[in-house]
Amino acid sequence: MAKSRRLAKLGAYLRPHWVEATLGIFALLSVNGLGVYIPWLIRGCVDRLSTQFSWNQLIHYVVIIVLLSSAMWLIRMASRIWLFGVGRQVEFDLKQRIFEHLLKLEPAYFATNTAGDLINRATSDVENIRRLLGFAVLSLANTFFAYALTLPVMLAISVDMTLYSLAVYPMMFVLVHLFSDRLRKQQAEVQEKLSDISELIQEDISGIALIKIYAQEENERQAFAKKNQQLLRANLQLAKSRNVLFPLIGGLANLSSLIIIWLGTTRISGGTLAVGDFLALLIYVERLVFPTALLGFTITTYQRGEVSIDRLESILSVTPKIQDTADMVNLTVAEVKGEISAKNFSFTYPEATTPALDQVNFTIAPGETVAIVGAIGSGKSTLANALPRLLDIAPGQLFLDGVDITKIALADLRSAIAYVPQDSFLFSTTIKNNIRYADPRREQQDVESVAVMSQIHPEIMNFPQQYETLVGERGITLSGGQRQRTALARAMLVDAPVLILDDALSSVDNQTAAKILKNLSSGTSRKTVIFITHQLSAAAAADRILVMDKGKIVQAGNHVDLVQQEGLYRTLWSQHQVEELLR
Repeated sequence: MAKSRRLAKLGAYLRPHWVEATLGIFALLSVNGLGVYIPWLIRGCVDRLSTQFSWNQLIHYVVIIVLLSSAMWLIRMASRIWLFGVGRQVEFDLKQRIFEHLLKLEPAYFATNTAGDLINRATSDVENIRRLLGFAVLSLANTFFAYALTLPVMLAISVDMTLYSLAVYPMMFVLVHLFSDRLRKQQAEVQEKLSDISELIQEDISGIALIKIYAQEENERQAFAKKNQQLLRANLQLAKSRNVLFPLIGGLANLSSLIIIWLGTTRISGGTLAVGDFLALLIYVERLVFPTALLGFTITTYQRGEVSIDRLESILSVTPKIQDTADMVNLTVAEVKGEISAKNFSFTYPEATTPALDQVNFTIAPGETVAIVGAIGSGKSTLANALPRLLDIAPGQLFLDGVDITKIALADLRSAIAYVPQDSFLFSTTIKNNIRYADPRREQQDVESVAVMSQIHPEIMNFPQQYETLVGERGITLSGGQRQRTALARAMLVDAPVLILDDALSSVDNQTAAKILKNLSSGTSRKTVIFITHQLSAAAAADRILVMDKGKIVQAGNHVDLVQQEGLYRTLWSQHQVEELLR
């Protein structure tokens, strides 16, 4: 990203808080104005008292200087509060923007961008930008005002002494320019290595049970040590560059004070320079030493912020592939009947050579329970993910009640379709809150009702805290079957017209699975149920079965008809019966 674009982004971050930023900058201007006036006052005091000493005049000057210094201190504090506050506000805004933006992105984005890296960008990189817009802005503004207000006064006292003392300053900017690209590249390397470590930690914590099962603690320790060593090496390279640059800048800044002292004492002894002028020049040069020396830290902060802007904008610039169109259709849940149809539906994953779904055609009637079976990799889960538009599919292929699902408002489509994926993800909260996740205001009796239908209620009642039981991270305290039935209860509480179960009962025994399907397919308000499964005993109870192979529907019919036909379903059913006998 070009520097002009980075500056434009910084301007965009600051724009909502321009009032506080303006007040902070104006306060800095006032501080520097007083910083220039006080040495000028000291100059006049020294010159006047050196000719005619008076205690009253001395006290008068001391009181004024103390008052002005106090005012200067208060205004400086106000400037820091305003400018650092702007940095904190921008940090808040960016974190909110990133989180909201990530929620809009499709699941495929998170398959190629790891959680550890995204977390690092949303924390460490945002903090770097906060420092840039707090400390760096304050420092740069302070340096600019210090030079802009101090130099004219110094030149008015002595042009040649001012120029001699500041002759070393261009060398500082040359040094800064020489080190600039190196610091930015090294800072980018540090940020990347930090992301690598965050990814490894996040992954290992999630898979800690697997690490212990396979006794891979030592290998993971070595992997972490390797990445940690890479981060250390990158940090040391950055520290080496900084430790060479900053002392050079500080040394050159202090050299200007030595020049003033050398020239000033010579001229005072020769009678060509007043003592007050000498003291004023010495104070003014000292005033420039700190902001100039601080320039090195400001550069580092800027380099970090520059890298972080690029890393954050690489997230924020991603356009969601799945979003509402201008001609979207709104549907209320009450008017959805639940008819699902596919017309020559094909889908190929990015970078894949063969389609996951190839010319699929079917129609599922409202209230019908349809089981979809087939070997692993036959396209069942792809179809399940496509229906609620978790995949970016082409228009004119999938329809809900005859309406192209790519034209339906996403919120309306997903309100009409309840989906229980293979991974029964649970949040680190109570069972009750997990079940009523889609509607946190639902009453206890509603939660218990769907728990009964999903065959999990008796087991919940056996827990010490019952529905208030904490399930732990990702539901780790529950068994696989309990997690699946809790996730199913969560989907059923939504009471959507269409329910998709993507192998969501794989950890449940056949008898329980059959009872759950019977609950779903009975009653006056029957749902359209799409049941993707490897459990053929449960699938046999469905109204109709679709058999998939290599992305195509190769057979369709009820269990009795399909068993009598030659084909894949009979083969799968025979294998299922053999497995049942061997158990």
